[in-house]
Amino acid sequence: MGTQLLLAGAIDTHVHSWCSDGTEAPAEVMRQARMAGLAAIALTDHDTTAGWEEAAGRVDAENVALIRGMEVTTRHDGRSVHMLAYLFDPDHEAVHEHSRCLHATRRERIEEMVENIARDYPISLDDVLEQASGEILGRPHIADALIAKGIVEKREEAFRGIISSRGQYYVPNKAPDTCEVIEWIGEAGGKAVFAHPYLVSHDMERLTGYVRDFSEAGLFGVEVDHRDNPDDVRPALREIAQNAGMEIFGASDSHGAGKPNRLGENVTAPDVIARLEDGAALPILCP
Repeated sequence: MGTQLLLAGAIDTHVHSWCSDGTEAPAEVMRQARMAGLAAIALTDHDTTAGWEEAAGRVDAENVALIRGMEVTTRHDGRSVHMLAYLFDPDHEAVHEHSRCLHATRRERIEEMVENIARDYPISLDDVLEQASGEILGRPHIADALIAKGIVEKREEAFRGIISSRGQYYVPNKAPDTCEVIEWIGEAGGKAVFAHPYLVSHDMERLTGYVRDFSEAGLFGVEVDHRDNPDDVRPALREIAQNAGMEIFGASDSHGAGKPNRLGENVTAPDVIARLEDGAALPILCP
C-alpha cells in the first residue's frame, strides 16, 4: 500500500484484541478491519504489546496498515485516565518497568474484586482466568465469568451492577501518574493521546485544566470523536484540544463482541496520522 496510499483511506486509531479485553485474535481484528473497508487500524490493547506480532503478520494479507500502540491506565487528580501510546520503542526500559508494575497490580486488583464478589456469588479466580486469552486481566474478564456462570446475561449488565465502579465489590486501579506516563511515552519515542476524555469528567472547565496539564507533559492529541463523547459535547472538546495545540483523533474503541462499538464508526484524519508517524520510534507498517 505504501504510506501515501494509506493517507487516502479511513483509519481507526483505537482497537482491542483478546490480548487484553477484546474478544477476537489480533489476526481476526485485522481481517475484520479489511471487511470494514479500513486502510489502517491502531492495535491498542490495555498495557500490553502482545498482539503486535500477530497483527503485523496479517498486514500484507489483509491489505490493512498497522499502527502499533497500547492503551495505558493512569491516574490524575484522583481519577482514572486512559492514555493511548503510539509508535513507541517496546524495548525501552520505561516500557518494561511500566509493564512489570501494571501486570502485578492488575492481577492483585482482580483477585481482590473476585474475592469480594465471591462472598455473594459462586465465582472464583479460576473462572475469571478461563476467560482471559491474553496476559492482561481486567473487569471485562470478570464480566465474562459472570456470564459463563449464568449470573448476568451481558457485559453491560455486569458493568451496571456487580462490577460497577460505584458498587460494593469494586477495587480501584493502582495506576501510575498520567503526566509521568506521558513523559515516558515520549522518552520511548512514542506519542500520547488522551482517550475518551468525557469518561474522565463531564466538567469542561476541569477537562480544560487536564488537557493543559497533559500538554505540558508532552501530550500529542485528544480523542474527540468517540462513542463515549456525546455528539453535543464534541464541539467543546474539540475547542479545548485545539486551544491547547493538540491533534484531533477519532476512533471506535472496538472490543469485538465485548462492546457495541464497531470498527470504523469514528476515524482519524490522514494528515493527523502523518504527523503521528513523523519522528516516532516506529514506522506504520504498510502493505
